[in-house]
This record gives sequence, C-alpha cells and structure tokens, in this order.
Amino acid sequence: MCAMIVLRSTQDIRKVSLWLGHSDLATTEIYTRADPTEKLEALNAIVPLHLRRGSFRPSDKVIAMLRAKP
Repeated sequence: MCAMIVLRSTQDIRKVSLWLGHSDLATTEIYTRADPTEKLEALNAIVPLHLRRGSFRPSDKVIAMLRAKP
C-alpha cells in the first residue's frame, strides 16, 4: 500500500521502483496493480447516480405509510 501512496504523490513509477529498491520496473508494477481505493473509485464512477449509496429519498407518501403502521 505504501507503494501506491508514493505513486499517487509522485505520479512516477520509476521513483516507486527506486524507493522499493527494484532493478526492474516490471517488479514494481506488481505492487501497483491492485490498489483497492482506485478500484472502488472506478466502480463508483460507473454506478448510475440513482443507485449510489445514500441517494434514496423516500417520498412523503412512503413516510406517511410507514408511520401509520403499528
């Protein structure tokens, strides 16, 4: 995960490679492939707005119906 922080900060995989002490960039790429934060951001970017978490707003009719039930 630290490799991803350095990559985000510098935007340069060569600096990450030097920081990790790798002689080959292909080795460094293994560490930078699976960033869960970036994966979640990518998934959230393609989810329609009406399906995103926290976007549901019940109508007054629904609220009234729920309050009327014992």
